[in-house]
Amino acid sequence: MNTKKIAIIGGGNLGIAIAEGLLKSGFAKPTQITITHRTLSRLDDLKAKGVAVTSDNAFAIRESEVIIVALKPFNVKEVLAELKVSFDPKKHIVISVVTGIFLKDLASILDLPIPIFRAMPNTAIAIQESVTCLCSHHATNEQVSYVSDLFNQLGITISIDEKLMDAATVLGACGIAYALRFIRAATQGGIEIGFDAKTASLIAAQTVKGAAELLLTGNNHPEEEIDKVTTPKGCTIVGLNEMEHRGFSSSLIRGIGASYNKINS
Repeated sequence: MNTKKIAIIGGGNLGIAIAEGLLKSGFAKPTQITITHRTLSRLDDLKAKGVAVTSDNAFAIRESEVIIVALKPFNVKEVLAELKVSFDPKKHIVISVVTGIFLKDLASILDLPIPIFRAMPNTAIAIQESVTCLCSHHATNEQVSYVSDLFNQLGITISIDEKLMDAATVLGACGIAYALRFIRAATQGGIEIGFDAKTASLIAAQTVKGAAELLLTGNNHPEEEIDKVTTPKGCTIVGLNEMEHRGFSSSLIRGIGASYNKINS
């Protein structure tokens, strides 16, 4: 059972989604969460649920033990530098969900022997279906277990080397957009063969969800599941081959590579 108080510094879309997920899962009670934003009206829904809302970041940190930093990348250094005196190495765990800010950067800004985590979730965290990649600095096994448990309430977690965080951003976070673009294209195809837009979208989305669950629950290779529905001279293999002739797989692979190169440019 979680007994720690959690501060979310930055009540933007991601910060709010994390708070909502922690509440829905029961991992934290409303009285265990404090979330900050300059515009408090943005947090009215959470406030109505009993979550403490404030524009005072230092207060939120002092009142909590787990500090989730959900700021924009451009103002992380400025905000955390001002708050450095509020952190206590014997009390706090710091978790950054900020894209592109390395553990060494966070350690340099805080300049304290404090356990620091980087977490890379995706937008499905809002419905507790994220894949969150984690890495850490100066953390004990107990602290790693706690942070993993926290994000497991919001989907699943995978521990990775920090050098793979950019790749995790592309495959896990940008990947949401890639999957949605597939669903959109499948919906358009569904309309072309006779369905109305709403029905086509529902069929396409549920089909993708089912395909993902087959892999997650069966732990099979995608080709194993593909083989089950590609009968000789059937309509599935004809469609797949036409997509491959048009560059389906190669386009997706190239898109992932292009996104990765952009992060590192």
